[in-house]
Amino acid sequence: MTPPPIPFFDRARGDLAMQDELSAAFASVVRSGRYILGPEVEAFEAACAAYLGVRHAVGVSSGTDALLVALMALGIGAGDEVVCPAYTFFATAGAVHRTGARPVFADVLPGSFNLDPASLARALTERTRAVVAVHLFGDCAPMDELLAVAGGRGVPVIEDAAQAFGAERAGRRAGALGLLGCFSFFPTKNLGGFGDGGLVTTDSDDLAERVRSLRAQGARTKHHHTLVGGNFRLDALQAALLRRKLPRLGALLERRRAHAARYAALLGGAGLPLSLPDAGSAGHTFNQYVIRLDDASRRDPLRSFLAERGVGTEVYYPAPLHLQPCFAPLGPPKGALPVAEAAARETLALPIFPELTDEEVARVAAAVRAFFGSSG
Repeated sequence: MTPPPIPFFDRARGDLAMQDELSAAFASVVRSGRYILGPEVEAFEAACAAYLGVRHAVGVSSGTDALLVALMALGIGAGDEVVCPAYTFFATAGAVHRTGARPVFADVLPGSFNLDPASLARALTERTRAVVAVHLFGDCAPMDELLAVAGGRGVPVIEDAAQAFGAERAGRRAGALGLLGCFSFFPTKNLGGFGDGGLVTTDSDDLAERVRSLRAQGARTKHHHTLVGGNFRLDALQAALLRRKLPRLGALLERRRAHAARYAALLGGAGLPLSLPDAGSAGHTFNQYVIRLDDASRRDPLRSFLAERGVGTEVYYPAPLHLQPCFAPLGPPKGALPVAEAAARETLALPIFPELTDEEVARVAAAVRAFFGSSG
């Protein structure tokens, strides 16, 4: 009998386990008649601030809008440059471009694929107004080194922590390491919502006030606009549902880490021509589990082989940002950021969501070994 397929991601498994609690939260919002901002959003913001260890957490409409409003709060615009890694999701640089500033791309580290401090140093110019450090795949970037490089030039660092809610580095959580932190509650994230949603964090009272104004068309008082903002507000329903999920996050992250450890045990000693994710610190959350093949030409055949056996996979990301058609005119040219370009060719993400069973993880690992002709 053919075993059931293993999806790359399945939110329903977790949500159905707390269906009654989520339904009660939904009904509570409906009874309140408060659907935009309001008490549910305020309660969720307070819970997030306490969990992340920051003074302020401001709910916004998406992770992309969190990045955009953070840049706007810093006054970044035309003529400015913002450095970000070339190997990340498009929104990191897309938000920079939308302010009128120029995204400047730096290379990444070969182990974690996070922003390389040495490449960052080379990318800084007199026009650099900010750095966006991405905590890729749930592993915190080397913030101490990045802050030292940027801080030496008086340049603030924004954390793109979309994939890293709950991640830690040196005892502090993502979102509390830079001047501003930006999170996504897209359904696939560690703390996944029921649509789009995001969060901006900061310890700065002034920046928090600007973010709150900018998310509501630049007004803190109705019809009194001190800034030109946008419609970046978080829905009360999203906040209510997410607030009920937040207390369970710790257990879910431990499941992700357990799956990663199981993959490492099953694949790490098999002599396979691939590299496993850098475990990083104990605070890695494994929002994705991304392996790297020694031979890029075998990545797509491996993906097809796994699909034939019912194993879902994804490619994060098939092209680095500096080679995307919309950004290619900005440079640098192909070959200039070799680690990012190699990562785009050589990486493949395996299933890692918390509700995977141990048997499913073992099946995925066995299929990977089978592709390379190993049964060890």
